[in-house]
Amino acid sequence: MAKIDRNATYALPDAVQTVKDITLTNFDASIDMDIRLGVDPRKANQMVRGSVTLPHGTGKTMRVLVLCSPDKEEEAKAAGADYYGLDEYVEKIKGGWTDVDVIITTPNVMPKVGPLGRILGPRGLMPNPKTGTVTMDIAKAVNDVKAGKIDFKVDKTGIIHAAVAKSSFDNHKIVDNARTLINTVLKLKPAASKGTYVKSIYMSSTMSYGIQIDPKSVSA
Repeated sequence: MAKIDRNATYALPDAVQTVKDITLTNFDASIDMDIRLGVDPRKANQMVRGSVTLPHGTGKTMRVLVLCSPDKEEEAKAAGADYYGLDEYVEKIKGGWTDVDVIITTPNVMPKVGPLGRILGPRGLMPNPKTGTVTMDIAKAVNDVKAGKIDFKVDKTGIIHAAVAKSSFDNHKIVDNARTLINTVLKLKPAASKGTYVKSIYMSSTMSYGIQIDPKSVSA
């Protein structure tokens, strides 16, 4: 393996190739992005969160649970939800079951879903209207997730973490997905955020160290 300058800053396409060069796992590693923002997440007017549909998907099979009333179960099934129902799954979650990637629900059952926040919140699974996971259009929500929609939220240290591809993806697909995520984050810059908004961008794979990306190369 060629010697890599870990202190260098790379253009996005070069960063993608470099990460692939240093990924030596015997499985299809995830390609992850870490975007450090110049915001104070403790202030509500500087919170950055949203969702984006990656043009080439994530490469991961997303397991979707739809918590809904019986009249919506057929819609959830037809859209490809892996699990659907209400009371049975509410009880399973209370018992510690969270073996899914995304939970979608309808507004009318939120009184039953709301108390699950202490379990689902820390795992990033709590449905939220802002990310389209609390909706009456169950079919669209399920289809979006299956097509590569991801949710993201700045953490308490000011960093957004997101998986954008698999190492087996062609380079241009990884570039497209990464650029789509970063440009979406740029559009969400809070008016209250002062100074440098994007402080740093790193790309890594499951078992590799991070490669720094030049933010100016993203919009090229």
